[in-house]
Amino acid sequence: MAPFVCVPCVWCLAKAYITRDEAMRDLRCMSFVGKDNSHVVVAGCQSTMLKVDAEKGRVIEAVPTQHEYMMMKQSKYICAATTDGSVNLLDADTLRIVKTLSTNNVGICDMDARNNYLVTCGWVNRPQGTPMLAGLANVYDLRAMVQLPPIPFHAGAAHVQMHPKMSTTCILASQGGQLQVVDLMNSNTVNLRQANISTYMSGLILAPSGEALAIADADGFVHLWGSPSKLQFAEFSNSGPDWGDNPEPPPVLDVGQDHPLNTVGIPYYREQLLSGWSNSLVYEVGDPPVKIDPALLKLAQQNELGFFAPNLRKTRRNQAEKTRSSETNGSTISAPKFLSEKAREAEQEQSLDQKVDELQDALAHSLLENATKSDVPIIYRNVEIKYSRFGVDDFDFEFYNRTQHSGLETHITNSYTNPLLQLLKFTPLFRNLALHHTATSCLYDTCLLCELGFLFDTLEKAEGQNCQATNFLKAFSSISHANRMGFLEETGSGSSLADMIQSACRFLLTQTAEDYKRITPSQNLFQQTLAVDALTTIRCVHCRHETTRPGGGYITDLTYQANNSPNHRHRPSIPTFSQVLKASVELQTQTRGWCVQCKRYQQLATRKEVGKMPDVLMINAALKSAEARQYWATQGWLPDSIGIIVDNGKFFCFEGEDLRLHLEKGLHVVKVYDLVGIVVDVTSGEHQKSHLVSLVNTNISANETGPPNWHLFNDFLVRRVSREDALTFPTTWKLPSVITFQSTAAKHAVDDSWKEKLDTTILYHYWSINNRPPEDCRVLELESEAPAAGTYVAIDTEFVKLQQEEIEIKADGDREVVRPIRLGLARVSVLRGSGEEEGLPFINDYITVREDIVDYLTKYSGLEKGDLDPQHSPHNLVPLKVAYKKLWLLSNLGCIFIGHGLPKDFRTINIHIPKSQVLDTVELFYIKARQRKLSLRFLAWYLLKEDVQLGNHDSIEDARTALKLLRKFEEYRDAGIIDTMVEEVYREGKKWGYKPPGEAQALARSENGGEGSTLRVPPSGLEGRETPEFLGASGPGTPGRRTAGRSEYFESPVR
Repeated sequence: MAPFVCVPCVWCLAKAYITRDEAMRDLRCMSFVGKDNSHVVVAGCQSTMLKVDAEKGRVIEAVPTQHEYMMMKQSKYICAATTDGSVNLLDADTLRIVKTLSTNNVGICDMDARNNYLVTCGWVNRPQGTPMLAGLANVYDLRAMVQLPPIPFHAGAAHVQMHPKMSTTCILASQGGQLQVVDLMNSNTVNLRQANISTYMSGLILAPSGEALAIADADGFVHLWGSPSKLQFAEFSNSGPDWGDNPEPPPVLDVGQDHPLNTVGIPYYREQLLSGWSNSLVYEVGDPPVKIDPALLKLAQQNELGFFAPNLRKTRRNQAEKTRSSETNGSTISAPKFLSEKAREAEQEQSLDQKVDELQDALAHSLLENATKSDVPIIYRNVEIKYSRFGVDDFDFEFYNRTQHSGLETHITNSYTNPLLQLLKFTPLFRNLALHHTATSCLYDTCLLCELGFLFDTLEKAEGQNCQATNFLKAFSSISHANRMGFLEETGSGSSLADMIQSACRFLLTQTAEDYKRITPSQNLFQQTLAVDALTTIRCVHCRHETTRPGGGYITDLTYQANNSPNHRHRPSIPTFSQVLKASVELQTQTRGWCVQCKRYQQLATRKEVGKMPDVLMINAALKSAEARQYWATQGWLPDSIGIIVDNGKFFCFEGEDLRLHLEKGLHVVKVYDLVGIVVDVTSGEHQKSHLVSLVNTNISANETGPPNWHLFNDFLVRRVSREDALTFPTTWKLPSVITFQSTAAKHAVDDSWKEKLDTTILYHYWSINNRPPEDCRVLELESEAPAAGTYVAIDTEFVKLQQEEIEIKADGDREVVRPIRLGLARVSVLRGSGEEEGLPFINDYITVREDIVDYLTKYSGLEKGDLDPQHSPHNLVPLKVAYKKLWLLSNLGCIFIGHGLPKDFRTINIHIPKSQVLDTVELFYIKARQRKLSLRFLAWYLLKEDVQLGNHDSIEDARTALKLLRKFEEYRDAGIIDTMVEEVYREGKKWGYKPPGEAQALARSENGGEGSTLRVPPSGLEGRETPEFLGASGPGTPGRRTAGRSEYFESPVR
């Protein structure tokens, strides 16, 4: 029991520690506020309320008020009773009045607030004008801020206490000692008691446990009520409080050489200290000392002051070395050399293929033999992309992946979802749904199911080459309600990656279900594949009234029952995965809610009745306790397969030997599921952020049967692992997040019939969001120009800059690209590659960009400000998805794309075109031994006798020029002189600096300060307008040269 303390004494104690303020005139009441109750709100019969820091002992805020307060209670709001008998509900943060409750009393004598209810007792005026205790206690609901029916108490309610454990129970007491225990929701049922007091009751208080009651009377006695068999009361009171009016000064310690430092006291802090913060909040500050160069130690000589040695001068003056990098614990995999570096070393040492093989062998030997060890295997650690001056194309992704399965890159926002995307891609039924939906006429910008279909098709066609989920993640981040759910990296919610990926999975399944209904609202195939068909029954414990509602969902959260057994001598047996899954699917809970029959809040019991299980079972591990982690740490706890029986709403799950016996008996229909894969959370080191990887049995989605084939997908690192490594979960660094099972009957059910059902309507109609027809363009005719396998199309694209590159300058002055330039597709032109109208565009789309554009790159793209704005653009604008889907359809129809430097364009567009469908003029006129690729402008000048790219770039002109170069190549090939002509092009290109003469001469003048050119320029003032006849360079059938407009493409050595 808490001792009774006189209120004036409390304020004496407060004023002893708080600097006296002019605002402290007549304080009467107080209430704790704040999450840790470190602040106190005080008020009284004065015009100011004060907020006091109870730990630091000072007033931190003074709030003016027009009311005088006599009493305060804390609940959802601060309930403050005024001198005129009303109650103000105050906001705990701002102390502003939220609502004023009228009690119809002239004054409040007592009140209590708890569990969203407020009960008040007060006085009313007699007919003679003198006050008396009211015979009604007022009750209020603080959630709805409305008054409930009052509680009659004819003896006059003088004191009230809410029960701390029973949310709707309160105790009323009169001055004569009559006690009434009543339920606020049913005031007709009361329990009366009488306290034997000789005078009148002056106070009433309940113990925090609710099992004891203390009554104070006017004679100074305290009457303790309770069950003697359950409670024990102290017979003597504690010593009086130490008010500390005159605190003693701290002793003066003379700390000398012989004085132990442990005698010096340190203060006690209630708040968390810096040393107690979690590892995720601790950051390394400063650098370790520089290590002495071993070569310097060899030259060092000793004298009376120490050692001295000559300066080796390996660094510049005042240059500081970044020593933190040398102190890392190897939490990430060391990046290989860039491809450009390996190409230079290949001629001197060995072939590039052999060297890559050796690097892969070294990576293979780094696998951990026993996955239960505390050290994190190297293939599970973070992987990072390094950028050279040639950009990301120079990074050796093949070092990390020699399999036929493609990985995903990491330099994109929200790329933490990469493991989940890989898991869904290798779930055949979900993969089929996405691709079949993508092949329809769906053109919604934010359709995630279409974006997943595009991504899955790209991953399959890449066959081991690295890919990126740029378009999907852009659509994923653009959905408005995704920002409010806390799983986007840009919102910075601070949640763990495990919680974020589980929330993202739930959102993704729900959103893709809505996307599927947009096109096929009458079909429920998505529901049958992924949703649990169940009914939730809600029963009122009081009146037994039952209601039912749909209780299915697309994902199941595992619930782990806590071990509450009192016998701790024997270690409790760990339930199997099947038992935990059964308890999670048939989840039974009890919560407090509104009963429509009782018309009040009651205890409600909920249970689920399962009607049918889906073919794909998505599960969230939901690891919240150490006990749940121990389940997963048990070797073999996650089974390869499970069996499920649904009978009359009952759910049964089996695994291992039990599953085999049920299948042999054949008494019930058992639906067997195979484990597809898991998304796991990996913690690389103590001070390292965790990251997600996926472990997938790729045999489930293979076209042919075979043994389990487990692979690790660590972003762009893909590696085959053993089953034991995949299904072992050391709690120190590897914890599961999302698990996927699929029906065994759907194993290898890869359906590619969507390729025969492509909706190509968009290719034969104009599409514009600003109602402007395409310029210099005519769409294809369905009857005569339908694209088919082998149809030639010429393509070129233009981009705008959406984000500048991030550069880190090292101590030695070297520049390292941390994040590369991010480009966005702004224009795409596709031309007919054959037929009577060869060279005529049928796609000339400008793409509206929703993100902020950093640079339009006008010199290289031909785009200017306003060209991509739907309100001001003179061109036809289409959404990114419309332009992308046109190219995707042409790719899947088997068209052959002709262009110059297409791999970089396709990478930025985020589409993969098989090499068999690409004719790149860069490669056609390329000699590998020369290690230089020729630009489109130089090839057009030398082979076609045309000057292109003289002004701003034009994608139609570039695509048409590439198509002409292909025809020129075919001429040389048919004449049998292709090798001779390519050698001649390189020979003349070296003579002119691989640039047309006009451009080379202008470059030379700029380098020589405008004093003329040092190059040998042909006579007659050519300067790029005419082409000299070098060894018959024009070739047979070369047309006369004409002038066009465009400059060299941005940052591309081959454009």
